[in-house]
Amino acid sequence: MRLIKWIGFAAAITLIVSCFITWAALPARNISISGVDATGTSFGKPGYFHLVLSGLFIIFHFIPRIWAKRTNLAVTAINLAWAARNYFLITACRAGECPEKHTGIYLVVICSVILLIAALFPDMKLPQDDNKKE
Repeated sequence: MRLIKWIGFAAAITLIVSCFITWAALPARNISISGVDATGTSFGKPGYFHLVLSGLFIIFHFIPRIWAKRTNLAVTAINLAWAARNYFLITACRAGECPEKHTGIYLVVICSVILLIAALFPDMKLPQDDNKKE
């Protein structure tokens, strides 16, 4: 197996772990925001969608079929869009109150980019058609 397969797997696991790490904090209101716990805000639990998409990535990443690789590309594109949405929504200033960004939100974005790169370069050999005319 190629190295990119294992880098993608490690990035997916890191993304899952980073959903439980603090993404941002509002020190004035003593609120800590993570992907699965945003108590005191109206953000909901945006990390759960990352957990589902990371699970799908891991499943499709190790299936040696072309449909799985194509589906995985769509899954990782949605994951990156969701990470960008979370980054801009959660770290935005509201009513003069700016949250402090923590390591978790940066890990989510970085791991989502790595997942997309891993999906762009799958470890798969395509069948050759010998009847092609040149």
